[in-house]
Amino acid sequence: MTMVGKSRLSGEMMSFSGARLFFAVALGLLLGYLNIPMVITIAEGVSEVFVNLLKMVSLPMIFLSIVSTASGMESVDELKLIGKRVLRYTLLTTVIAATMALGIFVIINPARGALGLESGVGEAGVEVSAGYWRYFLDAIPSSMVQPFVTNNVIGVLFLAIVFSLAILALPKEKKSVLHTFFSSFYAAIMKITGFIVMLMPLGIGAFVTLFIHDVRNGLPMKTLALYLLCVITANIIQGVVVLPLFLRFKGLSPWRHFRGMWPALSIAFFAKSSSAALPMAMQCAEKNLNIDKKISRFSLPLCTTINMNACAAFILTTVLFVSMSHGVVFAPSEMILWIFIATIAAVGNAGVPMGCYFLSSALLAGMNIPLNILGVILPFYTLIDMLESAINVWSDACVTAAVDTKLKAAEGLQEAVLATS
Repeated sequence: MTMVGKSRLSGEMMSFSGARLFFAVALGLLLGYLNIPMVITIAEGVSEVFVNLLKMVSLPMIFLSIVSTASGMESVDELKLIGKRVLRYTLLTTVIAATMALGIFVIINPARGALGLESGVGEAGVEVSAGYWRYFLDAIPSSMVQPFVTNNVIGVLFLAIVFSLAILALPKEKKSVLHTFFSSFYAAIMKITGFIVMLMPLGIGAFVTLFIHDVRNGLPMKTLALYLLCVITANIIQGVVVLPLFLRFKGLSPWRHFRGMWPALSIAFFAKSSSAALPMAMQCAEKNLNIDKKISRFSLPLCTTINMNACAAFILTTVLFVSMSHGVVFAPSEMILWIFIATIAAVGNAGVPMGCYFLSSALLAGMNIPLNILGVILPFYTLIDMLESAINVWSDACVTAAVDTKLKAAEGLQEAVLATS
């Protein structure tokens, strides 16, 4: 997907105004408090329609986002040089972010007030007692369409990876055709998603109404506050501790790189889009940090597409929180599996506003998890999205700096060898 396409999509994602969002939340609070049976029934109908719309685009979004990203790469050989290191550092930092988010989630346990821990099957009908082996078996579908028909998220991810590797192995002309096809298909899905966003205030009103109804029936508000604490804590630790330590390990100064990237981080924070900050990020990397242009102009655009540390943490925390709040129980091995699912989903996420939110919605919808709580999270997501976008750009800069340092060291060693020969 091109930067222009992402910019247009960013505008669509922000098309509904803050006033409409505020009005929807206020109306939902009022209607939920009044607790009128007919209103609750209507809200259930509206929320069901909205969930169906999300399900319609959920699995295609996951599949096409990953395949369209991979098909845009030149070749497997390209990954052996700059791309190989970018991908290595990207996967490393993203897996660390997801792992840390899981650790924080387990420690804080935000869904403890709403869990049915004695049950092995959640309200959504998700069987969680089969263990890791069952997940592995389900990941290998018997047909190309089966995962989409059965809402098998793991199977869709498996197909996306298989398709991506196969496309990279094709001749350039065939790969170009497939890249155009999948990118265009993905753009169409995101256009439909943009239309769904226009209905977001209506969906939010219904979600909030049902959420307040659930609160009146005993759902503790404390769980939502603990969830937000998990997400924000994971992001702050990733940005302030993990990424600076990563730079230190590469022999670089975290403070110098932070100051050099500050203009780009500011744009990402207020625009809520890592794509919007890309031009400034490239300028800061080249002028303030003296990163080679051939590195910055390859690494940063690639990282903007695939390096989503904060998104992985958000997806893992949100999926576990919402599903567990509806009674789903995960074994430790299944929680660990979600580290890799969240990482893969984050890699395929577009650097646009609300990208993580919609991917989380897609995963939950594919699991048949009710999205009422996710609707209430949305008003808080504005702040979360700002923080996540800045963390993602900061991670992009750290990965790019590490790649630049590694390649310059290799070139220096090569020159030294040639000089002595």
